[in-house]
Amino acid sequence: MSTAPAAPGDDSRTDPGGSSDSGSSDGGRDGTSRGDGGGFGPGAALAGEAARFARLGWMRATSGNLSMVVGRDPLRILVTASGLDKSALTAADAVEVDDAGAPTHVGGAPTDAGGSPTDAGGTPTDAGGTRATGGAPRRPSAEAVLHARLIGLTGAGAVVHLHTVASVLAADRFPTGLVLRDHEMLKALGRAADGDLVRLPVVANSQDMAVLAGRVAAAWEPLTPAVLVARHGMYVWGADLLAARHRAEAVEWLCEWAVRTAERTIG
Repeated sequence: MSTAPAAPGDDSRTDPGGSSDSGSSDGGRDGTSRGDGGGFGPGAALAGEAARFARLGWMRATSGNLSMVVGRDPLRILVTASGLDKSALTAADAVEVDDAGAPTHVGGAPTDAGGSPTDAGGTPTDAGGTRATGGAPRRPSAEAVLHARLIGLTGAGAVVHLHTVASVLAADRFPTGLVLRDHEMLKALGRAADGDLVRLPVVANSQDMAVLAGRVAAAWEPLTPAVLVARHGMYVWGADLLAARHRAEAVEWLCEWAVRTAERTIG
């Protein structure tokens, strides 16, 4: 197992739950979304987060997907729709799925309080579940299966899946897991910045989402809210969208640092 060297960190501060003092879980200062959807519908919250990640270059060419829990009993998850440009999603571009990642509204559409059809984001639709302005019914990402598995396994309120270069390079460079210690940035993952050995698991990719979900579940480390998928990207989760975002930012930073350090050492 490869271990990235320790290094001095930054001046960030976190609470025991791992959230940074750069923002609270009830809202982002940039106004793109609220972690719990507060002030926005859940579909709009997902669209705002997707646009933010797209601006960073982490959801290129329609890649990646985001999800958030909208009900617990039974479990209901809103996940970004498949095949869409993540920089231009609207509240309508999300699909509700169940605890197995299957759409909950097959052959029909959810309704508002008055009984009129809507999509999962609350946008009026026609009776078939398409947008009222036209277009094909939205399909959830194939990876909704993995989102549902992670939420069921961890109890998370949101999951983000990003195709970042640093996470893919780190999975290549550390195929048995990226082990880190003595970084201030580890606080964002709810871990200690001093003397805490943290491992980001790495699993092999698969186009069969049931197989990939099984690999991720088998590699899951309860104290580490992330996993790297080789030649694919990262999955990161948290109590809400904002917590998951902050953790994803930290994972990306740690992956980039580890890869750069390894390159410098080899060179």
